[in-house]
Amino acid sequence: MGNGDPIEKSFWRRSARRAWNYHLIEVLVFLCLIVPSMILSFLAARAGKLDFTSVAIATIVRDLALVNLVFYLTWRNGESLQSLGWSGTNRGQEAALGLLLFLPFTYGANLLEKFLAHLGLSVPAGPAAAFLSVHGPAEILLGLILVTIAALAEETIFRGYFLLRFQGAGLGPIAAAVLASVIFSLGHGYEGAAGAVTVGCMGLVFALLYLWRGSLVAPVVMHFLQDFSGIVLPALLR
Repeated sequence: MGNGDPIEKSFWRRSARRAWNYHLIEVLVFLCLIVPSMILSFLAARAGKLDFTSVAIATIVRDLALVNLVFYLTWRNGESLQSLGWSGTNRGQEAALGLLLFLPFTYGANLLEKFLAHLGLSVPAGPAAAFLSVHGPAEILLGLILVTIAALAEETIFRGYFLLRFQGAGLGPIAAAVLASVIFSLGHGYEGAAGAVTVGCMGLVFALLYLWRGSLVAPVVMHFLQDFSGIVLPALLR
């Protein structure tokens, strides 16, 4: 049949529609798994009922489960780890780029959060939430495990997987990056509106860096250092 055959055109339209529907349904199922936990963590944080150890263990288990689900879904679809941003080439160069960008990235994020607070967006009142405070060698070790797994899992999920699926559902790269960053910010409501918007912007930077480099290594390095400096480093300096 030629390319202009109406039957062939109809077949390809149906195939494209099925692919779009499949990608959309897959993402909706995935969101049903993570959004409730994000909302519950926000509500529980406001009630002051969380401690670091329970939150760290729950987060580690959740992130490991979700990233394994991502690996299963991509494997089932015949997609490689490279489609999620995990390439075996130039990892040292990408890691060095992440180290180089970390300080200006963090400085810019801090300025943005202060600016948003100046505009009147809410910030956490009083000391840091208990579930962000690390005390003692055991919690420091747990915190190190947490920030490592969180950086690897969250970049795989929110940058690698979501950008892959959102683009597969018909969004352009920038629109996919913005949507993934908005979802990423939902899990940071405990930081107030200023903090959540800042986290969303940070996620957008990670996404744009991933789109530019085609690798998650630099975003993972920056994500790890950001979490390490906010959670583990203060405990080491006490």
